[in-house]
Amino acid sequence: MTAQRKSVHKKIVCVVFGVLLLALGSPAEAQQAKRISRIGFLSTTSFPLVRVEAFQQGLRELGWVEGRNITVEHRHPERNFDQAAADLVRLSADIIVTGGPTATRSAKNATATIPIVFTGVGDPVGNGFVASLARPGGNVTGLSTISPELSGKRLELLKETVFKVSRVAVLWNPGNPGSSENLKEIENAAPPLGLKLQLLEIRKAEELDNAFLAITKGQSEALILLGDPVVFSYRKRILELVAKNRLPAMYTASDYVEDGGLMSYAPNISEQFRRAATYVDKILKGAKPGDLPIEQPTKFELVINLKTAKQIGLTIPQSVLYRADKVIK
Repeated sequence: MTAQRKSVHKKIVCVVFGVLLLALGSPAEAQQAKRISRIGFLSTTSFPLVRVEAFQQGLRELGWVEGRNITVEHRHPERNFDQAAADLVRLSADIIVTGGPTATRSAKNATATIPIVFTGVGDPVGNGFVASLARPGGNVTGLSTISPELSGKRLELLKETVFKVSRVAVLWNPGNPGSSENLKEIENAAPPLGLKLQLLEIRKAEELDNAFLAITKGQSEALILLGDPVVFSYRKRILELVAKNRLPAMYTASDYVEDGGLMSYAPNISEQFRRAATYVDKILKGAKPGDLPIEQPTKFELVINLKTAKQIGLTIPQSVLYRADKVIK
């Protein structure tokens, strides 16, 4: 073969090799890009960082690493959940993960096609998010806190802890669709315990001071909160007012107790967010959200802050302490 023919042959080989590389490389690049899934995360401004970290930990345990095969778009509005949910839809999120009923409702109203995985919802059927716990249907699934069934138990524990109490104030947000069921459960549980209730509605932070003035005037001796993202976002101010009035109080999440509240009885919400990652994993691998049953908690934690009890001059009965899953001293 002449030198000229060798040169032409070499050029042809290089061109063919280059074309082959492009042909092989393009699908690989496309496939790599396809593996980057976008997850929207919608919750309140005051959402505890520990829950976000629990969700991210759950994803990592299943092989989903941010920046490698997923991206997470966080939206934590103070009030306008509808706009935040619409923003995640415009970004073409593959899945939207929500914290609480308000965020879930906004996400559900924003899209009927993008899968939604909720956490922190007490009554997903009653809220109209799913058709049933076993077969959710549609584009929504997730993890329930079954809080209506817990409200009565919380009142029982509060009564057992402060056995002389006869009148209990109930702080609740009537704007939360799930609150009415919680309230009904408490109202049913009160008479057998010999308790009278003082109902106080809270829709915004400005109403808190007047609510606690009403508690003083109404001579309520203890307080119970209903689970709600709006009320939760005001927890710092609520804890200040509770401490100022030296009120024994029962809360719906251990976050309150960690921050100085007296006691809570609830599922481990951080664990629920870690578990939410399993739903995301299944959906990203092809499962339909409507076919994934709603997961309900099987374990509930009683958390007590003995330091707070001492500050308000309350002795926690041993019968209650023995049942505590965590005691803060």
